[in-house]
Amino acid sequence: MQYQGPDILSKLEAKIEAKRSELEQWFAEKRSEMDMPIYGSVDIRDAHWKVAVVDANQYPAGFNNLRDGDIGEHFRHAIGDLRHVHIWPENHTRNPAYEANIESLKTILENEGYAVTVGILDVEEGLPVSIQGATPDLILLNNDLTGGPLPDLGVPILPPPQMGWYQRRKSDHFKAAQPLLDEVSHLLEVDPWLLSTHWIVSEDKCLEKETCRTLLAAEADNFLTQIQAKYDEFGIEGKPTLFVKNDSGTYGLGILEIQSGEELLNLSNRKMNRLTYGKGGADAENFLIQEGVPSALSWDSMVVEPVAYCANGRVGGWFYRANAKKGEMANLNSPSSVFLSPSEIEDASIRSRRNHWHMLVAEIAMLAMAAEAKKN
Repeated sequence: MQYQGPDILSKLEAKIEAKRSELEQWFAEKRSEMDMPIYGSVDIRDAHWKVAVVDANQYPAGFNNLRDGDIGEHFRHAIGDLRHVHIWPENHTRNPAYEANIESLKTILENEGYAVTVGILDVEEGLPVSIQGATPDLILLNNDLTGGPLPDLGVPILPPPQMGWYQRRKSDHFKAAQPLLDEVSHLLEVDPWLLSTHWIVSEDKCLEKETCRTLLAAEADNFLTQIQAKYDEFGIEGKPTLFVKNDSGTYGLGILEIQSGEELLNLSNRKMNRLTYGKGGADAENFLIQEGVPSALSWDSMVVEPVAYCANGRVGGWFYRANAKKGEMANLNSPSSVFLSPSEIEDASIRSRRNHWHMLVAEIAMLAMAAEAKKN
């Protein structure tokens, strides 16, 4: 093994520079084969020895956390010369952060010259839907459709409603991403494990059945053994961790962290209830069991993780989720989180990592999201 130890990614940055033109050609060819997502966001974990997208959001809800970037320009390329864009939001508009997200998204589009309206439209008044007597050219969906698909609106809708959480699975994304990650890893001559997070899926309420949970615990232990072998191969210290999360939906309220299959066997009722609770009160049935990636980046005594916001399949803005109360392996998405812009983090190594590895895996994730939509 050529590279080992806690800072493998920094040693490998030169590979991205050396292969820059080949990477650009690879991305161009892939983008030409698919319709790029009009927008999306990804959560990235950087352990210094591994970088991976751990969540890919088709209906991003944090535009209010962006302070800079060129995402408006990318929206312009995605939307083109249409005039009227209508944002279809989530039903819960009493959340101040979500309201700020919608207002920020509206402002971004207005700054590009679009006429923008917002709201859930009445589909019983006839098609196509209209607002204040005008029919929009495009409905920009910012509702993750956990409750079910939209009816026909008589107007183009992006992102595709079939990407809603009523049928999309998180594992669908990672399944679509892996062949792309394998290709890029081959191009860069690096192990694809350094750019991805391994995972398995537990289906059909397995966690609620004792016999099934016993088999799942054994599978989790086998999974952990495989990851430990990778730790040993790359000279990584520490003990592997798995995260168990709902394979569909958002709101990671019930994310469970485990380091052995036995912990699945001994789940308390409280943890089980939190794990199976879904958005809108829907019970989770399938669970994604995902390799945990430490977030080794830090700033001002806080663990930080980069979040990329994209339009037309390209990264157009960044912010960092930061948390002083959480450790490097914990889920940082909690009420104690704060959000920092790149300009607030004066760290050249983090900036370099963002421009190399973070950008790379984020835009691969957008290709994977396009592949998901094409399949659906």
